[in-house]
Amino acid sequence: MNYQPRGISDRAIQGPASYLSEIGAAEALLKTQPTWNGVTAEAVARMRLQNRFKTGLDIARYTAALMRSDMAAYDADPTKYTQSLGCWHGFIAQQKLISVKKHFGTTDRRYLYLSGWMIAALRSEFGPLPDQSMHEKTSVPALIEELYTFLRQADSRELNDIFRALDAARKAGDQAKEKALIEKIDNFQTHVVPVIADIDAGFGNAEATYLLAKKMIEAGACALQIENQVSDEKQCGHQDGKVTVPHEVFLAKIRACRHAFLELGVEDGIIVTRTDSLGAGLTQQIAVSHKPGDIGDQYNSFLDCEEVTAANARNGDVIISRNGKMMRPKRLASNLYQFRAGTGEDRCVLDCITSLQNGADLLWIETEKPHIEQIAKMVDRIREAVPNAKLAYNNSPSFNWTLHFRWQVYDAMKEAGKDVSKYNRADLMKPEYDDTPLAIEADERIRTFQADSAKRAGIFHHLITLPTYHTAALSTDNLAREYFGEQGMLGYVKNVQRQEIRQGIACVKHQNMAGSDIGDDHKEYFAGEAALKAGGVHNTMNQFG
Repeated sequence: MNYQPRGISDRAIQGPASYLSEIGAAEALLKTQPTWNGVTAEAVARMRLQNRFKTGLDIARYTAALMRSDMAAYDADPTKYTQSLGCWHGFIAQQKLISVKKHFGTTDRRYLYLSGWMIAALRSEFGPLPDQSMHEKTSVPALIEELYTFLRQADSRELNDIFRALDAARKAGDQAKEKALIEKIDNFQTHVVPVIADIDAGFGNAEATYLLAKKMIEAGACALQIENQVSDEKQCGHQDGKVTVPHEVFLAKIRACRHAFLELGVEDGIIVTRTDSLGAGLTQQIAVSHKPGDIGDQYNSFLDCEEVTAANARNGDVIISRNGKMMRPKRLASNLYQFRAGTGEDRCVLDCITSLQNGADLLWIETEKPHIEQIAKMVDRIREAVPNAKLAYNNSPSFNWTLHFRWQVYDAMKEAGKDVSKYNRADLMKPEYDDTPLAIEADERIRTFQADSAKRAGIFHHLITLPTYHTAALSTDNLAREYFGEQGMLGYVKNVQRQEIRQGIACVKHQNMAGSDIGDDHKEYFAGEAALKAGGVHNTMNQFG
């Protein structure tokens, strides 16, 4: 399979026109409109540069090309893996990308993940819901649009600060600084990055999947993640009771997503297919099979069956033929059929190969623990059929990372004949172990997990589904404990505001973050000297420098 961008990446990824050329274009236009009094070419150029992406489809095309380029780079060098954090609000996404640019100077290979779990828990009009596709499906494209609204505002805010610095340099007659700032504008890197968006199991049949996919793409999504569970029985990947569908049912939904991308002109759109087969022991349907060995027959071969004879046949039995024998799949009271125990990995491998051979671009294998060799074992088998198969992997908060990696180190030490007598494997989560050699080694394995698994297990994209859900809960708990306790206002000032100032968190100037400076400059564009601006000497934001 060819993951190379199809001839559009350079054009799609390149930045907007230069600052001076934008001014020149605006000047040429204004000369043809003599009645547009008071509209200045430089103001027009600035507003155009601050609004590079006019529609969600512009974003989807741009980010799809970025992601395809990153996939090709990873194929050549597995150290170039990508990462994301799940964000449940546009502001969280905005602050994440602002922080990434501040700390690393670039947003390269950093994405956003949109989690269906977090939409269900935090964004549904029904209130908090379990991850079972019960939330309004329209909330998914709505959040995508919100994420990009905040990221585009981050572009506008940062550029506005540069424009103000440019004006100050001109006023001071500093031509060298003026030139440097124009170069900074011309080389500006947008905060807009790819989003991998969770479409769950498609919220219905293939037509429903197509309709929702269109809305998600129109909102800006370049990558859709879809799973092989039954839509109306969908469960969180880390809960019990998961029910899969036959491959042909799932492939129809993959094709629905591809048609949506192609209809909207996002030819490089990415489809991430997730298999929940490792933890799913049930199916709602017996697959249609036309001949032995076809995909339906392979799916049915994993069913837990017993041979049927005239003597033990029962009323209402469903019978399939297997190797010349009549077999009865085990059917539960729920009318679901049961797979044989121990077939999960084989089913995962078949799911992945089938998906890649029918239009998927990336795989997602939902596992019950973070274990590199478990993942690599399946990827090795998949790559026998599709050599450049690669994964998006959920570095899930549902795993107890500390405990799993301490277990792994304990087991490795024991297998190597080392003395583990001072450790109780059942209690390795206890704080008393935190500074032991075992715990230090476990933490090092956690630290390098993404790099190690990117190299060994074909993981192109590492995401954490729910990190900002947990950080919001933790920081709020800490603030509530201090503020409502003996620390009072010091609980906020010492642990929040003072840290914002000292760590250079832009949000300490919350008026600026909300766009007050942008609004002031717009007022000046529109009304000139008559503009009533908020950023004067009496604005308390000036206290923060």
